[in-house]
Amino acid sequence: MIRVPIPVDVGTISATASAAFALATPLRVDRLIALAIREALGARAPQDKRERGIRAALEGFVSGRFVVDIDGRVYDRPESVVVCAGSATLRFFCKESLAATPVFPHDEFAV
Repeated sequence: MIRVPIPVDVGTISATASAAFALATPLRVDRLIALAIREALGARAPQDKRERGIRAALEGFVSGRFVVDIDGRVYDRPESVVVCAGSATLRFFCKESLAATPVFPHDEFAV
């Protein structure tokens, strides 16, 4: 579980003159995943490590290896839009059972 602080889009608020965007921010799921990876690695992580982590997570998400639960709702497409206020809680779930995959990829080691 990763709790992500949601940035307020000041540009959208001033462009639309709508206070609704100050209370809730619409974000794409892929953007939220990137924010979650940055949050999990921390501000002191090297930039190349953050970029690799984000790229790997988004590739896994797009290929369907996992789904993301954002504030209690499951998403499986990166272009889906989530409306968040203040912070969002992300949980990542594998679509396949890990028990079904062998511990050792070669039969000679299988028990």
